[in-house]
Amino acid sequence: MREASTKVHHPVFARIYARVGAAAEGKGAAEHRDEVLDGLSGRVIEVGAGTGLNFRHYPETVTHVVAVEPEPLLRKLATDEATCSPLSIEVVEGVADTLPVDDGSFDAGVASLVLCSVPDQAGALAELFRVIRPGGELRFLEHVRATSPGFARFQRAADIVWPLLGGGCHSSRDTLTAIEEAGFVVERVCRFSFVPCVFAKPVAPHILGVARRPT
Repeated sequence: MREASTKVHHPVFARIYARVGAAAEGKGAAEHRDEVLDGLSGRVIEVGAGTGLNFRHYPETVTHVVAVEPEPLLRKLATDEATCSPLSIEVVEGVADTLPVDDGSFDAGVASLVLCSVPDQAGALAELFRVIRPGGELRFLEHVRATSPGFARFQRAADIVWPLLGGGCHSSRDTLTAIEEAGFVVERVCRFSFVPCVFAKPVAPHILGVARRPT
């Protein structure tokens, strides 16, 4: 277990994120959450839990969820959501690159629309690798850099201002490559475009899949 790192406080963005996230559920995001969490079991750690939108999508085979969220308003909303779940969900303060849990203590980790905004993506993935047991899974649902060179250039240009507007979110990260470079073996990945509103165009390319920490 490592000591907590930098505090996160984005009150304006948190309020916008809560509204946008809830609205996106009815436009397809709920189905994406169902798919990425399907078949999970045992102890799960979720990084950047946000308002807790994933909570109602966890299958009942999950025995316990530790949901890590650094932003105070989002953490409060996630805590409220956890009280409505029939599952055992513990919402805790923490940041992705210094998770407040022991080595190899989880059967699976979940990264859902968070690896775009962590300050140190490699550090966050290294922490997930540390806390997931050998043979355990990483489930990921993230927006990523486009495979089209032209659109990728557009995303890099957008990232001049996008992180300032989106609470540190970057539209052009090659997250799939970062997952592999962290030591995970990607077993399944699906690429798709998702634009729940016109302002989400820079973050349209998404990936959803399963990776595993080697035994």
